[in-house]
Amino acid sequence: MESAIGVLVSQFKAYAGSDGSSDTLSRDEFHRLVTSELPNFVDATDPAATDQLMSSLDKNNDGELNFLEFWQLIGHLASKHGGFSQ
Repeated sequence: MESAIGVLVSQFKAYAGSDGSSDTLSRDEFHRLVTSELPNFVDATDPAATDQLMSSLDKNNDGELNFLEFWQLIGHLASKHGGFSQ
């Protein structure tokens, strides 16, 4: 599990660093991340749906996702993938 956490953190940082703050994902960074890293879990072919997903995760409504906001997506996807009830 430690290696999985390391991968999640390093991937978040890799995508977050491209548009400004290395601590948050912008809209474009989030879109690139889910398109490249989660193609079988998130349908990123519809930009409006990706925007809606990001908005649902953006709890402080600042237009960006910090790691804890992003982590909610990972938890949801892992629960769904594992067949756990929501």
